[in-house]
Formats: sequence, structure tokens, C-alpha cells
Amino acid sequence: MKAAFLGDRGVVKVTGEDARNFLNGLVTTDVDRLKPGLGRFGALLTPQGKIVVDFLITEAPAGHGGGFLIDCPRALAQGLADKLKFYKLRAKVTVENLTDDLGVLAAWDGTIAAQPDLTFADPRDERLGVRILIPADLKEKLAGLIGAELVDAADYEAHRIASGVPRGGLDFMYGDAFPHETNMDRLSGVDFDKGCYVGQEVVSRMQHRGTARTRSVKVLIDGPSPEVGVPVLAGEKPVGTMGSTARGAGIALVRTDRVADALDAGLPLTAGGLSVRLADPDIVRTPAKHPVA
Repeated sequence: MKAAFLGDRGVVKVTGEDARNFLNGLVTTDVDRLKPGLGRFGALLTPQGKIVVDFLITEAPAGHGGGFLIDCPRALAQGLADKLKFYKLRAKVTVENLTDDLGVLAAWDGTIAAQPDLTFADPRDERLGVRILIPADLKEKLAGLIGAELVDAADYEAHRIASGVPRGGLDFMYGDAFPHETNMDRLSGVDFDKGCYVGQEVVSRMQHRGTARTRSVKVLIDGPSPEVGVPVLAGEKPVGTMGSTARGAGIALVRTDRVADALDAGLPLTAGGLSVRLADPDIVRTPAKHPVA
């Protein structure tokens, strides 16, 4: 088993008697389903339905003060805390950015030998293993406790990419992408049965009308990797944008209809002059819906 401390992740805590209802009225995931030891994937959206920040969230047990802990990009943690404070109005909640005191250890490729506090399975994909919220200075101790080899965060990044799970800021831009475009609907990140939240009307319309034409897809690379942000071309026609890459795999944000047409026409895909190919060509033709767990 492997474990890596993800230094690019931060933690925001929301507590108070109104915390559950407050969060549930803002984010895409159903916070009512949360309990200690369980994690969910979600996002805070703009009123236009675009992703402000995506995150994993768990409920803290009483021994850790209760409330909810949000595992989010470190660079966006303070902005998320400020945004939640803006929305709280008269709600009885307290929002704290705990990033300087609490971080994220990811563990995968096996079963953990012990269950530390603030541990939850990554709800996006079982291959991503578990997350443990801990101070950075405990990473060696916790890795030993759960029976994992402590490795570099780059190893986790390669595993994430190989699993085909997009990452904000690399595979899509915050403030510019809809949840469907980043596969949140396929990664248990949107609950279509819960009540209203910010941006909900747009997301529901895209779901029911099937209007998502842009998707994050896993690609395979033979040879050098294209740079992040270079256009993906079908012949000479742009069909998408290249995202993160590692060890012969990558994530690209593409127009599925245009890529499907290119595949039907036998046109090769390239990015920065380098050859890329879809790991699963059927993904651009069969946009299967995956229910939220």
C-alpha cells in the first residue's frame, strides 16, 4: 500500500447548529447523508452553474468538535472560507480555514491496517483509496500506522491521472467549467434528488436535456507528454485542450461530438504535435449516467 501527503490540499471547517442545512443549501452534494467516517464529493458553484471550487467533505466526530471538514485545493481554501462567510448571513455557523494545522494524506493500492480518526474512502473512485486528515508532521507516523509506504505526492498524481479523475486548475479551470464537463455527475459529485443549491437549475437542465458536449477524458500517450493547455487537434481542427499528464497517461477536456466524428473519419488526435489517443473511445459516444452513491 502507498500513502502520500498532499501538500496542495487545504482544510476548511464549518461548525454550528445550522451547519448541515447551511451547507446543504449551497453545494452540489447531499450533506444530509454525511456522517463521521463517510466522505462525499461536491462543489460550490456560481449562480450560472460553473465550478467555484470542488472538494471532498466529511463530518467530524464529536471528539474532534463536530461540524464538517472540507478537503479542498490549498490555494482556494481561504477564498472558500470567505465565500461561505459571505453566504452565512444570520445562519448560526462558524467557518475556519484550518490549512495551517490540518492537511490531507491519501492512501491507495491496498487496505489500511488501522482506521485513524478523520479517515474516509474517496467517493469519486474506489481506486483512489482513502483520505486521512492530519497535521503534516504526523505523515510518517500515520503511514506506518496504516501499513503504507510513504511516497511522493507525484506518485499520487500519476495514480489519479491513471484512474481518469480530473483535477481543477490543471484539467479544467475554476469559474469556467460546468460539473458535467468535469465528470462530477459520473464521480458521485452531484446529487440530483436533493433540494435547491446555488447553480442547481443550470446543472439539472444539463442533466435532463443531455446537453453536455464537453467532457474530461483519459488519454494515452506514446512518448513525450504534451504541455498542459495545448490544443487537442483532430487533423488540423481543434477538438479540446490537454490537461495533466504522467507516465503515459493524461486527462483532456474535449468536445465529445467532434472527437467522435474524428474517430469515425479515421483522423489522428494530436496535442502540441504529439500523438494522443483515447483510453476508451466509446466514452465519447455513450455518455452513460452514473447515479450518486
